[in-house]
Amino acid sequence: MTAYSPSTFRGLTFHDATPRFADGSDTPRAYLERCLETIAAREPTVRAWVVMNQQGAREAADASTARWKAGKPLSAIDGMPVGIKDLLETRDMPTQMGCVGYRGNFPKRDNAAVWALRQAGTVVLGKTVTTELGGAHPGPTTNPFDSGRTPGGSSSGSAAAVGACMVPAAIGSQVGGSIIRPASYCGNYALKPTQGGINRGERQATSMSTHGPHAGSIEDMWLVAIEIAKRAGGDPGRLGLFGPDAPPAARRPATVAVMEAEGWRLLDDASRAAFEAIVDALRAQGVTVLRRADHPAIERFEQAIQGVQALTNVITGWENHWNFRNLVAQDPNNISDRAKSVLAGAEKQSIEDYRAAILKREEMRRAHEAIGPVVDALIAPASPGPAPVWTGDVPGQPQIKRPTGDAVYNTPSSALGAPVVTVPLMSVGGMPMGVQVMGQSHTDAAMTAIARWMAESVPPVAA
Repeated sequence: MTAYSPSTFRGLTFHDATPRFADGSDTPRAYLERCLETIAAREPTVRAWVVMNQQGAREAADASTARWKAGKPLSAIDGMPVGIKDLLETRDMPTQMGCVGYRGNFPKRDNAAVWALRQAGTVVLGKTVTTELGGAHPGPTTNPFDSGRTPGGSSSGSAAAVGACMVPAAIGSQVGGSIIRPASYCGNYALKPTQGGINRGERQATSMSTHGPHAGSIEDMWLVAIEIAKRAGGDPGRLGLFGPDAPPAARRPATVAVMEAEGWRLLDDASRAAFEAIVDALRAQGVTVLRRADHPAIERFEQAIQGVQALTNVITGWENHWNFRNLVAQDPNNISDRAKSVLAGAEKQSIEDYRAAILKREEMRRAHEAIGPVVDALIAPASPGPAPVWTGDVPGQPQIKRPTGDAVYNTPSSALGAPVVTVPLMSVGGMPMGVQVMGQSHTDAAMTAIARWMAESVPPVAA
């Protein structure tokens, strides 16, 4: 493995290939074959994929090639090879959710986002590894920059497939930290949209889950998200993702605030130094950077989100426990001991506990809304350091609590329902670490514009 450098690493991109499709000097089929070559070389170590439909992908790429040749592509992402997290249903591949209880599950229908991607002409190449049921129990995927480290969870395979340049984009999902943290660990751009911004289809069981793209470029990230939203909209009763068809132009923010949250105390010295170097670079570019002591609304927000990680666990545990209980009732071996531990904790809760958590979440959201007039965006580390080493649980010893890393810097945006973009601007010890840009609801395009400006104007930092 080669040490990661944010200054020199270039992810696989698609948007810049389409002019060659239009003039005939390249084709979607040839692009797909290059992806398959990379997968053949790297998959034995990275293990990002559960199942692939190469024949179907080649047929879709050939159809896309014909459309580009005729000058009639279906969208800007017509012909793009994509991976789909194995929590989302696909009509041509099983959906097994990293779980013994769903082994062989094959509904033969498309999730709303998958349906939209096919309508846009993308090449749905395969299902990417997820942690068990999107929870804490890891799958086999390794970090593309160090096979001894986790790629993050639960969108493990989607993040690693993009980080390994196997595909230009892949769909992930997040309840606690499952888009933003893996993107940070794998050097990706990623969008965790406003809550309900992308139609979750059958994945509506939890109140904080969202779908969002990982990508090798911010342009491809936006194009995937908006092409889904244009066709499938948002969740029922939600307005859906707003924004232009083309990737938003870079925009320098006037004022941002640093979100310390509960993760600030967990940052190691090198990670903190790398992030502070980003803060200094923003100031050097004329951006006003506020800290919690600089404005009472920011301080009230910081106080309001204390305890957000525990609150997220209460809400998610309550909302998921009936499904976990059903799986155990069918067969006690259907879920892992780690999932059974989560179930046991959830079953100690009451409806009153859940209601109290929902009310507390509303207080957090009001505190977040109050800083809207004060800053253009919040910035923070996208994870409390680079990807941790993961070699597996040790037999006879307690299971590692967070084998795919700590979501402490991701649960605020999940609870707030706020849009976040991850920008791969840092490396720590030769491993990726992202910066997140978070905004108010329905400012996804604005956050993408700010993130794009940062990617283009702020010097990357290696610590």
